[in-house]
Amino acid sequence: MESTTDGPGPPALDAITPLGQIEPARSRHMWRRSGVCVHDGLVVACTWNGEIVAFDVDGGSDECALTERWRRSIAGHPVTVAAVDDALVVGCRGDRGRIAALDRADGTTNWSYEGVADVGEASSDSVFHWPYVVAVVDDGDGGCVAAVRRYEHDGQDRRWHSAILRFDADGAVRWRDETDASVIAIDRDAAGDHLAVAYNRCGGDHQHGLVVLEAASGSVVWDWDPGTEGERRVGDVTFDRETGALVAASHGDYCGYLFDSDGAVDATGSGSERSRVELATEHRVGDQTLYAYPTHAYAHDGRVVFVTGNTYARDAREIAGRHPGEHTAFGYHVDGDTDAPQFRASTGGFVTELAAAGSTVVLPSAQHFRDRDPATHAIRVLDITTGAVAASPTEGIVTAASTDGQFLAAIEEPIAYHDDEGTLGAYALHVGRVV
Repeated sequence: MESTTDGPGPPALDAITPLGQIEPARSRHMWRRSGVCVHDGLVVACTWNGEIVAFDVDGGSDECALTERWRRSIAGHPVTVAAVDDALVVGCRGDRGRIAALDRADGTTNWSYEGVADVGEASSDSVFHWPYVVAVVDDGDGGCVAAVRRYEHDGQDRRWHSAILRFDADGAVRWRDETDASVIAIDRDAAGDHLAVAYNRCGGDHQHGLVVLEAASGSVVWDWDPGTEGERRVGDVTFDRETGALVAASHGDYCGYLFDSDGAVDATGSGSERSRVELATEHRVGDQTLYAYPTHAYAHDGRVVFVTGNTYARDAREIAGRHPGEHTAFGYHVDGDTDAPQFRASTGGFVTELAAAGSTVVLPSAQHFRDRDPATHAIRVLDITTGAVAASPTEGIVTAASTDGQFLAAIEEPIAYHDDEGTLGAYALHVGRVV
């Protein structure tokens, strides 16, 4: 069924704060340039100009208000941030691939680490070749786990270098796991016993899109791969922290997968699939075969949502049609009928990242680069129990979001479409309540 806007109203985004200047995005999607985190009354924004700004949120009146607590600069471009106990761990894109833990109270640096030591120096001074801290998650024990990668391109030869690093609370590296694949997402289970790692491209010796590691040692518990041709493998992975189930979005066959909650493996030692759902699989439109990658997944208390990205064509760059499953959130109940989704909800445009808490999912919608309709720019909130979607429109594109279930924060970036005049929107932080 298609979802409607019936249900909760749009998020009340009362507080808007400028974040300085940034080059406008263009028609096609740019790399990640911003990060944001909401945690226990504090909102932290990471900007492409190297500044990290923390705000206290006052939600006691009818409207939210922000008070700046501290502001710090960091060497590199901070684009990833996660709350870990009394610290905020920030990951950068830059020549050093810096990972730093900042004190929540005043922003001072508790410890710092350079990911370049694990993935190597950039082969050229290009944003695409710089070491990149893709994700950081708390380990449930005062420390954190970070995923960093580096890409290099030499003629027809493309290579990735990735490292998963577990840090203790003082910044000491407890263990590391290095591969020649491209890490894209990590998540841990509720108990902190296991860590799931998704690799979206496997072009070297590493040939498993999903790997589950023992959190204490970093040793492999089990692994899995969609078994498809080419480098594309897994786009996202997430644990349902209530049920323990593991969910993955496959770039290889454009499907979603649910794995046994006990981590059962088959006779080969690979993950045992519990169910598989088709999301944006190959679809004939006119004389072209179209598909869309499932880019995000989220699971909570037996409910799962998958989010798809842009339409692509098999063996063609120019595309006349659109895949019917592009830019869509598909909702399922794992104990129900998985032959068809319980709901389908439009995301409007490309969702750069997904933020969630409980049954609330925040979908920051950036441009639909093929249609270039500014009306799709919005901060959308999805209720995964009903499929209801509510939107707060923005002038620019929305590229980052975070929520703790009570408040949400999102970052808007300006955009200048190549076939239109002028710039839409501004670089700004939006904060409000989840209604």
